[in-house]
Amino acid sequence: MKILIAGFQHETNTFVARRAHYRNFINGETFPSMKRGEQVLDLRQVNIPVGGFINEIEPDGHTLIPAIWAGAGPSAHVTHDTFERIAGEIVDAAGLHKPDAVYLDLHGAMVAEQADDGEGELLARIRSVIGPNVPLVASLDLHANVTQRMLECAHALVAYRTYPHIDMAATGARAARLLRACLGGERWHCEWRRIPFLIPLNAMCTLVEPAKGAYERLTQLENAGLASMSYTPGFPAADFPECGPVVWAYATQKDLAAGAVDAFFDEIVKSEARWAVDFLAPEDAVAQAMRLSEGQSRPVVIADTQDNPGAGGESNTTGMLRALISEGARNAAFGVVHDPDAVIAARQAGVGYPVEIELGGESGLPEGERFRGTFEVAQLSDGHCVFDGPMLNGMAVELGPTALLKIGGVVVIVSSERPPQMMDRNLYRVAGVEPEKMRILVNKSSVHFRADFDSIALTTLIAKAPGGMQADPRDLPWKRLRDGLRIAPLGPIFAEQRAGTTATKR
Repeated sequence: MKILIAGFQHETNTFVARRAHYRNFINGETFPSMKRGEQVLDLRQVNIPVGGFINEIEPDGHTLIPAIWAGAGPSAHVTHDTFERIAGEIVDAAGLHKPDAVYLDLHGAMVAEQADDGEGELLARIRSVIGPNVPLVASLDLHANVTQRMLECAHALVAYRTYPHIDMAATGARAARLLRACLGGERWHCEWRRIPFLIPLNAMCTLVEPAKGAYERLTQLENAGLASMSYTPGFPAADFPECGPVVWAYATQKDLAAGAVDAFFDEIVKSEARWAVDFLAPEDAVAQAMRLSEGQSRPVVIADTQDNPGAGGESNTTGMLRALISEGARNAAFGVVHDPDAVIAARQAGVGYPVEIELGGESGLPEGERFRGTFEVAQLSDGHCVFDGPMLNGMAVELGPTALLKIGGVVVIVSSERPPQMMDRNLYRVAGVEPEKMRILVNKSSVHFRADFDSIALTTLIAKAPGGMQADPRDLPWKRLRDGLRIAPLGPIFAEQRAGTTATKR
């Protein structure tokens, strides 16, 4: 049979300024660069869903029709033109080839300028072209804000179960198995429920509780006769009514799917308090890290979670650098900071020479002013990096010319191109830092870094320095959430603004 495959990935933070343009998808940023036609099949070697799907389905002997695969790093809305160009290419391919089935590699938290529910809009357009009976299956990120329209338009949706996302290819393979069953004539009832509170990103880490136990329970329920079951804690920085966690299941028997969903829902709601996160002030995080790392052979890792470029941050705030210096930290590394001008100045000065610069601080945040200081240029590099950690293993990343700048007991990795979040130790090594030999590592990331850093970390702390991704959903100026939703675990209940009243109520 003919199977159309395509991908369109974006996680949208509606509270930040920088939008996703077509060029961002061409470059790929934190994803592989844009692929078309047979190039898409090359992604079978990468730990992303489409790679797992291709490897699972190819032995069946079907004809794969690759259209386009495009992803861009998290930011504000996907521009109108960009959405129409990429979505239009996928829909046109469906109309041209008249496939027997369609697989899409999606994120699930895309907001376009013309559509709050980017994936729902794309799925609906494809469904209108292929008709109601052609199997349409999609894989989703664990941070998807799953909508009713998405569930209604697809025969099946399946989501990651790990954060850090080490099971991306495995999720694509699961989508392939569901599509294989659809092609064999299987059809399922879908039951779903919305969790009534938003969850901070840091609480979603599946390496620790409560998320670890939640996904173990999900697997148990699925194995009791379901075709598939998924839970997406959501992306808590998208201001539209269907933002938030969702659990759903597919089964040949409606009651079986409903019973599993209800059981899981009840357990999550009963454990609501466990999904809250305690954040540290920058200085407190550094002081703790200094105390804990004294005399130890492994570094303490601090997450600079609010400037995570993997969630809409700009990777250029300096709050954690100020804390490291003010607390007198030694043998500490911080990265990656995006500042092309600082790299130019460092290259002009040369290795071993001092350079007086104003670093970072271009986020527009009141607390995000540039850090002025005299640094030593410790090393320069071309910024070419290949990941060898569990996430996106084998993917090449171009940071552009980079500089390693030293001030006091702190070294800072600075890039000229917008970097991915610090999810792989090679992002330190490319600048000349051996992360295992440091006492303190401050990573611009929320959770993904743990896939490659937990094995070397003495412990991990979460710091709340200024940045574009508010780690606590209670700190965001929500306007469009649905009534009745709590904006954090055990937090206030959202109510639409009316007549100038407050956006939340107790």
